[in-house]
Amino acid sequence: MSDAKLRKLMEQVAAGELKPEEAMKQYSFSPFEDLGMAKVDHHRSTRKGFPEVVFCEGKTEEQVVKIMQSLVEHHPVVLATRATVEQYEAVKKEIAAAEYNKLARTIVVRKAADEDQPAQNDHGRILILSAGTSDIPVAEEAAAVAEVMGNSVERVFDVGAAGIHRLLHFKEKISDANVIIVVAGMDGVLPTLVGGLVDKPVIAVPTSVGYGSAFEGLAPLLTMMNSCSPGVVVVNIDNGFGAGYFASMINRMK
Repeated sequence: MSDAKLRKLMEQVAAGELKPEEAMKQYSFSPFEDLGMAKVDHHRSTRKGFPEVVFCEGKTEEQVVKIMQSLVEHHPVVLATRATVEQYEAVKKEIAAAEYNKLARTIVVRKAADEDQPAQNDHGRILILSAGTSDIPVAEEAAAVAEVMGNSVERVFDVGAAGIHRLLHFKEKISDANVIIVVAGMDGVLPTLVGGLVDKPVIAVPTSVGYGSAFEGLAPLLTMMNSCSPGVVVVNIDNGFGAGYFASMINRMK
């Protein structure tokens, strides 16, 4: 339950519009709602500033629908990641406002004109760089997460180390960003190069893109973990969600 909804509940009790027993019943769902196969954390938005995000991979279509319905009832914005088209279509049948980003594999539900919507973050811009075109799906997941959390996001794709002049062409955009997410597979060297150019936090995202010796993202992960550029942090392989979420947290602190 959001702070605004809790305040409204208390005001209804104070005004005699709602019985205390009914208010307690509503609030009892606030810590978490037990759906059997999932315990939905409705306090997440109070603690973290954004509701619990649904990770769809490994879940059935029915499970995704039930969890999304529970979240939508209590929150103005709901996000699901790693969703298949089939999962989205199942959600769309029950929640008309659901929107799907096929490239990022995200489902977003926004309640129209809700006063509790996350405000647009005007503190700074998040820039997302991808080393190659093949890295775009992970980069788009990061972008979709950052945008739904209220951030201004800009994308610059295919500026990898094999043609460093492409990266330098966008030096003004890189310098103006508040947080930079760098997504790369293969040798994973791009975050180190970017980190050496800026005084901004750089979030490195290794991807599973690459030939056999890339070991499905392990090689770029180790490269990024051993970066000699200060100010570079690393999330897990293909974890665009984690990068977008963390970038948003940094952006809110400015």
